Amino acid sequence: MVGGETVWTQHKAKSAPAKVRAMELDKMMRDDQIGMIIPPWGGELLIEILEYLDFDKFKSKWILGYSDTSVLLLAVTLKTGIATAHGANLIDFRGDFSDPTTAMWKSVLSTKVGESNLQYSSEKFQKEWQHSDPSPCVFHLTERTYWKAVPNAKIMIQGRLLGGCVDVIRHLIGTPFGDVRRFQKDTLHGEPIVWYLENCELSTADLRRSLLQMKLAGWFDNCSGLLFGRSGANQPVDDYTVEDIYHELYEELQVPVLYDIDCGHVPPQMTFINGAYAEIEVKEGKGSVKQLFKP
Repeated sequence: MVGGETVWTQHKAKSAPAKVRAMELDKMMRDDQIGMIIPPWGGELLIEILEYLDFDKFKSKWILGYSDTSVLLLAVTLKTGIATAHGANLIDFRGDFSDPTTAMWKSVLSTKVGESNLQYSSEKFQKEWQHSDPSPCVFHLTERTYWKAVPNAKIMIQGRLLGGCVDVIRHLIGTPFGDVRRFQKDTLHGEPIVWYLENCELSTADLRRSLLQMKLAGWFDNCSGLLFGRSGANQPVDDYTVEDIYHELYEELQVPVLYDIDCGHVPPQMTFINGAYAEIEVKEGKGSVKQLFKP
């Protein structure tokens, strides 16, 4: 196990200057002795390092994480075609054991090319963080999980997965690191995209603006469905609710919208693979995600 120098430093909202962080990641991505990179958690200014990364020299290996880390995950997949894993951060594995949903990360990342993995929605989720009440399992799962859908019916969605935290991946739009159209044409050869998205801190108005920008940028072209994780944010603005947004997206895009799924800042969460072919089903509040690893 190798630990980077910048894991132990922090100053002015970053662990180190952008070039230092980029150099450390470049080295890890080229090192044949390192098979997987799992950041302890996201970094609010992670986007600073993208322009200094040498993507052309990256070797294929897993990067696993969520939140701000999803900026890196999506950029790597779009720039290189290397699959990346959206799931728990390293700090979420510090308990004596993990809940069944979180624990699936090992099985998912052990899937070989040509094989598939199957994940099911959790039984319960965590309503709020209780850092002052440590337990053998990091998460305190108390609330019943119930996946919802627009339209309210049995839903089946198929396509290639892409996504992350809306708060941060929206900033890739219009940059060399967010060229979804090129990726869909050259790498996916026109296959539809299933977007999984989650909201960390945005109000409903800001979330709507961000999603509309994604649509106008062409990110939702040839999209077969949208998946939204549970959120502790989504605060209404003038009675404008997140459910209003989901219904508007369904009317505009004419694709199914699933929400309150196991993804993001309200744990537990599934492990979603950027670039994997997925079949997602939801019925009567229960969901499943089958991911096939194919070129």
